[in-house]
Amino acid sequence: MNGFPDPAIWVHLDWILLVVAAWLLIGVLGVFALRRFRFVAIVLFPISGVFSLVMLGLALSAVGQGPEVALLPIGLPQLPFHLRLDSLSGFFLIVIGGVSAGVSAFAAGYFRKGEGTPPGLICLEYHVFLASMAMVLLADDAYAFMVVWETMALASFFLVISNHRIPEIRNAGFIYILVAHVGALGILLCFGVLQANTGDYTFANMRAQQLSPFWASLAFLLAVFGFGAKAGILPVHVWLPEAHPAASSPVSALMSGVMLKIALYGLLRVSFDLLQTRIWWWGALLMAVGLVTALFGVVFSTVQVEMKRLLAYSSIENIGLMCAGIGLSLLFSAYGMQSLSALAMTAALYQVISHAFFKSLLFCSTGAVMHATGERSLGKLGGLMRYVPWVAWPTLIGVLACAGLPPLGGFVAEWLLLQSFLFTTGLPSSFLNMLVPVLAGLIALIAALSGYTMVKYFGVIFLGQPREEKLSQAHDADPWERIGMLWLTAGCLALGLLPNQVIGLIDPVTRLLVSTGLAQAMAGSAWLLVPVSIERASYAPAIFLLGVLACFALAYLLVRKTYHRGTRRVPPWDCGYPWQNPRMQDSAEGFGQPIRQIFEPMFRMTRELPTPFDERPRYRVLVEDPLWYWLYLPVARAVERISRLIGLLQQGRIAVYLMYSFVTLIVVLLVVKQ
Repeated sequence: MNGFPDPAIWVHLDWILLVVAAWLLIGVLGVFALRRFRFVAIVLFPISGVFSLVMLGLALSAVGQGPEVALLPIGLPQLPFHLRLDSLSGFFLIVIGGVSAGVSAFAAGYFRKGEGTPPGLICLEYHVFLASMAMVLLADDAYAFMVVWETMALASFFLVISNHRIPEIRNAGFIYILVAHVGALGILLCFGVLQANTGDYTFANMRAQQLSPFWASLAFLLAVFGFGAKAGILPVHVWLPEAHPAASSPVSALMSGVMLKIALYGLLRVSFDLLQTRIWWWGALLMAVGLVTALFGVVFSTVQVEMKRLLAYSSIENIGLMCAGIGLSLLFSAYGMQSLSALAMTAALYQVISHAFFKSLLFCSTGAVMHATGERSLGKLGGLMRYVPWVAWPTLIGVLACAGLPPLGGFVAEWLLLQSFLFTTGLPSSFLNMLVPVLAGLIALIAALSGYTMVKYFGVIFLGQPREEKLSQAHDADPWERIGMLWLTAGCLALGLLPNQVIGLIDPVTRLLVSTGLAQAMAGSAWLLVPVSIERASYAPAIFLLGVLACFALAYLLVRKTYHRGTRRVPPWDCGYPWQNPRMQDSAEGFGQPIRQIFEPMFRMTRELPTPFDERPRYRVLVEDPLWYWLYLPVARAVERISRLIGLLQQGRIAVYLMYSFVTLIVVLLVVKQ
């Protein structure tokens, strides 16, 4: 279809484009109400959340349907936008719609007057960001893809530097946009290789090309680099721990929960759709990079003392696990083991949607804590559960999901990934047969450290005694913030309790990418999740939840009805009790000390040690990323030196420039004469 057809025969793609247009219109209305804070917050953002729900419904109905295409004449002459909606793009539109509905509702109660950029301008940037992410998923040619990809990068950049008066935020924005543009160059070169010198940059043409192993491998490596820079995999991850603390919490929720997944969408689109070749070492490489990224992210998250930086490194860990699942799926597909490839792909996609909900929830709850207390450092928090219960209990659900505990979605995703790594005995390579199951132990270690990090995050913030007197004045989340967090909490619970239904939703995507799925194998298993066969492994989330509730009920009856019968409350025996204070609680630094000692070679640590003569002794440990000093600073210094040398050519004198032109002309004439 060209443009918009008769409304009587409109299909999913047309309605999705209308939602995108509605988001853009909401952003424009924000510009006209530039400083009308209440109108922007209480009217425009909730309306945006409603359209997100519409997007969610449309995407749910589009997954599993045949591809829909459109041609929009809004580009350059002879370069219109080719659009395509299929199961892969529909699945990621579900992520956008589902997460942005909760984040938009939370944003309605989050933004405050006088905080950085005017609210109307934030509204414009926010909705351009949403619309551009949706359009990335619909783009069906390189030109349209790069235009909306760069629009997404610029919109998110301006959102990151909303509070641009602070130098650290401006520096974080610079690092983010620099890495984003370097990654975009990799994507552009990848598309250049995929079109195979035909001059046709549509994805349909790229699918028809049969590239040699060399050129296919080059395109794959460029895709891993380009999309990896946006996803935050090693070593192009440095922007992520800087940008998340700089951005506002709703923006951080969208960037971590959605934007990182858009990068994975690009990697999936190139690796499984546009490239017709599968080579085993592609999967091995991506799996290795993913596992190293996951270990790096989780280790660094355990030692962070700032809330949003901790969650940023945790996102690096989760992205690493998703890349490991995609890599394992590529490895199986290269050897023609399609059923196991579908299992690994299902695990990766389950992790995509699960992480989108629980990490967005955690960033929103972090924003609520920051508004309630004015603090972002873990070392100045504590005991908030009794003051902000409406923030605490949704955060607990998000923490349990992030830690990979049943019966929540994070557990299902990691459990499926472990099953994928353990069922590899049929690989043709004996070395891979031995190595891949061993890597399951590394995944178990990463999962354990993730749980450790989440215990630190929740315990230091909400449990114990307040570390500052002002925390007793903390206010709970307002109604709009509660609505947003409740929606995201419901998503975490649904993903954990309905795994078969979610896998049924993922099944059309795996059939598109690897030609098979798990839904048929699990048909008839009812509430029991059986990824391969019931003899191998199974999991029943509903039964597990009932068991947990039964244990809680039994404990309540035993303690309340039996143990407390005939007892009286008295003050405890002294034993130092009167002198207990918040300083005796385990601090964020102390919580991470064992990990710092075990993984010390991974850190660049600077210690500030007290002396016996200090009036106010202070011990401080600064943990930094060594890759910044080993890789990025040397490159920055080299570029600076080269720039100085090139700058010597610019003397500012017309006679010198004329001499350059004369010498160039002489050299050209000599070359032509020869």
